[in-house]
Amino acid sequence: MTTLFARKALLTDGWHDQVRLVIEQDRIARIVRDAKPAKDDVLAGIVIPGLTNAHSHAFQRALAGRTEQRSPDTQDNFWTWRNRMYRLAARIDAPALLAVARQLYAEMLVAGYTAVAEFHYLHNEPGSATPCEAMFEALVTAANDTGMRLTYVPVLYERAGFNEPEPTAEQRRFATTLDAFEAHYRRARKLASASVTVGIGAHSLRAVSERSLRRIVDLATADSVPMHLHIAEQQREVDQSLAAQEARPVRWLMHKFKLDERWCLVHATHIDEEETAALARSGAIVCLCPSTEANLGDGLFPLESFLEHGGRIAIGSDSHVSLNPFEELRWLEYGQRLVWNRRNIAAIGDSQSGRSLFERAVSGGALAAGRKSGALATGNHADLVVLDDDDPMLVGHSADSLLDALVFSGYRLPVERVMTGGRWQVVDGLHIARDRARAAYSNAIRQLFPLGEPGA
Repeated sequence: MTTLFARKALLTDGWHDQVRLVIEQDRIARIVRDAKPAKDDVLAGIVIPGLTNAHSHAFQRALAGRTEQRSPDTQDNFWTWRNRMYRLAARIDAPALLAVARQLYAEMLVAGYTAVAEFHYLHNEPGSATPCEAMFEALVTAANDTGMRLTYVPVLYERAGFNEPEPTAEQRRFATTLDAFEAHYRRARKLASASVTVGIGAHSLRAVSERSLRRIVDLATADSVPMHLHIAEQQREVDQSLAAQEARPVRWLMHKFKLDERWCLVHATHIDEEETAALARSGAIVCLCPSTEANLGDGLFPLESFLEHGGRIAIGSDSHVSLNPFEELRWLEYGQRLVWNRRNIAAIGDSQSGRSLFERAVSGGALAAGRKSGALATGNHADLVVLDDDDPMLVGHSADSLLDALVFSGYRLPVERVMTGGRWQVVDGLHIARDRARAAYSNAIRQLFPLGEPGA
């Protein structure tokens, strides 16, 4: 049992002072308000729930900073970036994935993420034509080594495009048949544990057939697991969908399937007003990844309209050009301000922009990960973040503006400790497995990019 005394804590009904959290095994067993510190309490300044990173491609952490040189004689965009990503995907094996994911998850925890939904389609080892469990096991080991709470989302990828039924040469590494994919999903489900759960995903409408999508949606529904899908990330995908299916991607999806809170649609950048309203009313989560979407030049999601219609959001770091959840929230708001020439756009139903963004991301992320978390409440997982209330970023702020400071101040995070499953994973701002993770990551990167090779 661990007891944690917080001078201030964000509970389900708002901020409270002098709070004791009693943690037994991996759950919050009891919350005592207006308490006094006891001898064995761990003393903390500000305690908030941890955030879920609702969309991660772990292997792409190795690519960050390696795609910023301009391509000769072409206009760089998502599609030129994808070619470089494919080259990395062709190289990375299970030992390298373990090293990269372990470093990534340690970095996420230090920044205040306590759970991740890993959107994973590298099911085969390089040179292998059939799915194996080595890549999945690498992610599970990385999560266990760091204390990251993992929702593994195996992803079906079977074709190159709407009218291209076969994968390209670069995609064969991760393309698979529907039967092989379902078998892998079922094996992963059997290996699930208290800290590792399993969802299910389709890469995108362009990468799977309607028949295959129907089958995996039926699987997700029968097993009551989250259903994840990239959609409408680029205008080119919308144009191709209109040509092949005579409908925009989100409109087609909502016509063919009944969406609800178990669905997590990633990006949904290029949607019209009708799609925005209908998607919000469906209860589905839209996972937004502002740093990646900006890095790839994808565009901006219609956030204000979506929230006004009651839409739910989560955040993800996707390609991991940033691993700061508060930076994701900041740029989610800043993108809207730049477009609309107004401020405090996400503060719908709450006068404070930072708190509105944070609480929406916490609750939406928990739904996207299919977990009983997302709040400091009795019975929930003990996944929490301790902030230094003496840090210059936070000192002197009232309860109203604390989360505004955390989201909008934009410098070193005042994260002091992070707990997942009742265990401290970050102490004094450092992950407890920091040295081991960094050494293994360095070795893996030198093998993936020999002699400082700049590209992938």
